[in-house]
Amino acid sequence: MNKDDHKAVSAKGLMTVTVFYAISILLFPLTLIGYVIWVGKAVLTGRRSGVSVSAQGPLSGRWFMHYLGTREDEPSAQLMMVLPGISPLGVRLTSASTKLAHRLTGYVPRVFRYPFEGDVPRQYEAAARMAFFDAVVDRYLPNMAQFVLLGAGFDTRALRLPPDRQVRSFEIDTPKTQAIKREMLSKTSIDATGITFVAADFEKEDWFTRLVGAGFDQSKPALFLWEGVVMYLDREAVEDTLRKIGSCASGSVVAFDYFTTEVLSSQALYWRFARMSTRAAGEPLKFGIESLPPTRERLAELLQPCGLSLVEHHLLGKETGKERAWGGFALAIVS
Repeated sequence: MNKDDHKAVSAKGLMTVTVFYAISILLFPLTLIGYVIWVGKAVLTGRRSGVSVSAQGPLSGRWFMHYLGTREDEPSAQLMMVLPGISPLGVRLTSASTKLAHRLTGYVPRVFRYPFEGDVPRQYEAAARMAFFDAVVDRYLPNMAQFVLLGAGFDTRALRLPPDRQVRSFEIDTPKTQAIKREMLSKTSIDATGITFVAADFEKEDWFTRLVGAGFDQSKPALFLWEGVVMYLDREAVEDTLRKIGSCASGSVVAFDYFTTEVLSSQALYWRFARMSTRAAGEPLKFGIESLPPTRERLAELLQPCGLSLVEHHLLGKETGKERAWGGFALAIVS
């Protein structure tokens, strides 16, 4: 491709982006109305039923990616429209401008690209971690006998496994959230017979004893996914969970994302709003890895006494003389 060709491609790309966002701006009033309806119903429903509001955000992201064709996830597409915290009207209004702009231009906003590209801004953490956890499943699950989703929420990874996959799948979550998920699954064509559901609250109950009682075999290696949960637990629950994972068969793996103490104490407007929003939803942020650099060492210090070794770490944010990392993605193995 010569210089003129590069200029033509660049100009075409700029025009595509311009048209996409022009349509989005034009239809923004509809988007705002839809967002207010959607979030309002999610919060009210969550308060009445005890269903986790934070569990619905990742589901909506996966649904949108499925719709735009960047990440296929049919179970998410079906669950999205039958969950009690979802307003079909709110969803349609919120997504209308993006759907139309994408259909006319073919452009996909960065937050919906898969896998996520480049550095991870604070507001895109949930989108970026999706690719991290998917990659962990692709890499490690073929060698595991068991698959455990901790704080599963409305995750659909176990539901996406092929029927012939020889792995035992377990989902652990609070009784109310899990009951709603099972009820909604019954309203779809999704086959969930391959999943063993275990109801437990990490901060109040012995989830591991219940997991073993449901058929989990401690002598066989397992892959644990702990997505979007750690930051909502107190330190005692986090350490207890890690110790229980560390007691499993050698070679077992746990993948999780986390915030640092920077998120819990920062006076930056973004983080103050984040803390206020989670408190309002009844799910306050509680735990963070010590942000004193290097964060990787602080994380390793947490894992080692629990029988876990850090083998992969993706830092979010910068560690400099003035800046502190705000989070990360981690993978540890039972040694």
